[in-house]
Amino acid sequence: MAFYIDARKNGSSGEIAYLLKKCILHCPKKWTEIVFLCIGSDRVTGDCLGPYIGHLLTPHETGHIFVYGTLSCPVHALNLEKTSSLIKRFHPHALIIAIDASLGQKKHLGYVTIGNGALYPGAGVQKNLPPVGDIHITGIVNTAGIMEHLTLQTTRLSTVVTLADAIAGGILKILPAEADLPPTDYAKSLICV
Repeated sequence: MAFYIDARKNGSSGEIAYLLKKCILHCPKKWTEIVFLCIGSDRVTGDCLGPYIGHLLTPHETGHIFVYGTLSCPVHALNLEKTSSLIKRFHPHALIIAIDASLGQKKHLGYVTIGNGALYPGAGVQKNLPPVGDIHITGIVNTAGIMEHLTLQTTRLSTVVTLADAIAGGILKILPAEADLPPTDYAKSLICV
């Protein structure tokens, strides 16, 4: 089940935080750290949502929170499998939250989706990439239809920034205030947020 949040609404970051916390608490996986896997390319406006969110989250990395995919080091179709392998190797007990841009119906333009389960990156542009993540977050940057690659290239930057600010703001609301909070205490602290 996926939840839809309008990123343009006041309070959207709080709603994203609440629903993300709910997904984390309902994820059956036992974890000791969180990896944010932010997918996309910095070379295409509509596809830079993930790397831009990674850029916003990187200053908040700690010993238990890691970010893969930024504007300076994006994770995209050409290196996704390699990055996924590295994450499995270096973070075998991580909860992976996958973040990507998506295309959708016109009525959902500017909406964020959050849900438990894997993300299928590249599905909107007919790319066959492996599913990633335990929880997925997408930002609907434009409408689906014909010529998706051109649609991503002509996406408004303001839409991407609005979505990224809301998503990153929601994520930052649930991260622990103490950088060295033990992971078991962090998992417990989510209940109190």
